[in-house]
Amino acid sequence: MPTNDTRAPATAPAPTPVPEPPATGYRAVFAVREFRFVFAAHLCSLLGVVVSELALTVLVYHLTRSPLLSSLTFALGFLPYLFGGTVLAGLADRVPPRRVLVACDLLCAGCVALMAVPLTPVAALLALRCAVAVVAPVFQGTRTATLADILGEGDLFVLGRSLLRIVSQSALLTGFAVGGVLLTVVPPRGALLVTAATFLLSALLLRLGTARRPARAADGGREGFRATWGLLRDRRIRALLLMFWVPPMFAVVPEALAAPYADETGLSTAALGLLMCALPVGTIAGELLAGSFLGPAVRSRIVIPLAVTGTLPFLLYALAPGAALAAAALLLAGATAAYTLGLDAWFVAAVPGDRRGRAMTLMSAGMMTAQGVGMAAAGLAAEFAAVHTVVAGAGVLGTLGAVLLALQVRATERRDAADRHMTSG
Repeated sequence: MPTNDTRAPATAPAPTPVPEPPATGYRAVFAVREFRFVFAAHLCSLLGVVVSELALTVLVYHLTRSPLLSSLTFALGFLPYLFGGTVLAGLADRVPPRRVLVACDLLCAGCVALMAVPLTPVAALLALRCAVAVVAPVFQGTRTATLADILGEGDLFVLGRSLLRIVSQSALLTGFAVGGVLLTVVPPRGALLVTAATFLLSALLLRLGTARRPARAADGGREGFRATWGLLRDRRIRALLLMFWVPPMFAVVPEALAAPYADETGLSTAALGLLMCALPVGTIAGELLAGSFLGPAVRSRIVIPLAVTGTLPFLLYALAPGAALAAAALLLAGATAAYTLGLDAWFVAAVPGDRRGRAMTLMSAGMMTAQGVGMAAAGLAAEFAAVHTVVAGAGVLGTLGAVLLALQVRATERRDAADRHMTSG
């Protein structure tokens, strides 16, 4: 006899949703909303800097037909860093950081817009170029200190810094190509107007996408120039700053002498391009590998070995190698720049929070100044010795300098550990 069973059919219990694993590595950095705005603003302002340098160089040459004045526009990108990074460094701590970042972008946009005015004389163009370079270390130092506020002082900060450096190195490979293409479409003054717009967009992104934070040292940040250099009285901070400054000073030598080396050894234009690209490609690869596959502890352990061996590949230049071997040496040397990931962690831990903006500004200014000095010294040395000998000599001096600095860093590390032990006891 059939039955009239009206019961609903049994259903299987709904599966328990499996939570997605938390983002790690560079994905975790991009998961932070504020960082995404900072990153996008960095892309815009970096594009503005690269294209404006190229456009201004072309414009000055068109106006004067002087190779000296044209090359001076590049030199002026380095020289004012020391002034801005010391005299103005206190702004990074005593003014709210978002205000500093937006004001720097607006000032750069105004300067570049004035460069685009047809009646602006060459002297004014160079002065405006100086003004942009003066505020650059303040902007970079404030942004780096703000990253520690956004991402914390741990591994996310290190990876965030790494991402910004990777983008900067990538700009060396693509930025001038983009600028060159732009200059085939618009005249130099038109390209300058485009770059002014990129600075304005960067300012807008930072204003809308980052939180308003108070000044780090509202009561104690007015000591000015003396307080900035006072950071160097701390042995630990001084040793870490020098570790940021000295290796890059020697690392730029092959890049500065790439064209003379190609001429000396009879390399083609294509080979010259290979030599110019090898070092930044190695740097990008080293940063990506260290940031993606190595944990904080490992990155800390390889700081000293990578820093000490960073310029050793330059010794191959003593043999006056061909393009392939020279490029391999530069690629390897660039990869050792991954030591900066661990060094970033040491530095942010060593600097007091109310002096962080000042310290980051000084660090940025010192790096650019050291690279400018390295390029100038390389050119001077090449007036008296063969180019391959100069590059090999930079490898020797860079290695010796890094060894001495490594000993100093280790000594300050042991001293700090002893001080902490005594305090806790």
